[in-house]
Amino acid sequence: QVQLVESGGGLVQPGGSLRLSCAASGSIEIIHSMAWYRQAPGKERELVARISRDGSTNYAESVKDRFAISRDNAKNTMSLQMNSLKPEDTAGYYCSAIITIATSLRKYWGQGTQVTVSS
Repeated sequence: QVQLVESGGGLVQPGGSLRLSCAASGSIEIIHSMAWYRQAPGKERELVARISRDGSTNYAESVKDRFAISRDNAKNTMSLQMNSLKPEDTAGYYCSAIITIATSLRKYWGQGTQVTVSS
């Protein structure tokens, strides 16, 4: 089985920074793309940033130039550096990864970590 565990959420003032981390564990053969999603109360889950295995990235327009996604393939980890945070960034943030185990390819999700931006 595979587990994705997020960490690093919390309360931060507008303009502040947070760094989220996601660690994958289990009988993993290969992790393909990884991504961060977020979901605010009453809203649909949305893609924040995605990173392929070779390191190419794409971002939601709302976070471009403020957030930076990275990964370490050797450690099966991913991070999201969030700068210049705004109240509208408040949401639960979820790590996801497309993983191959034996002959199975599927998308896995973490439990989420809360980010609250407020003064």
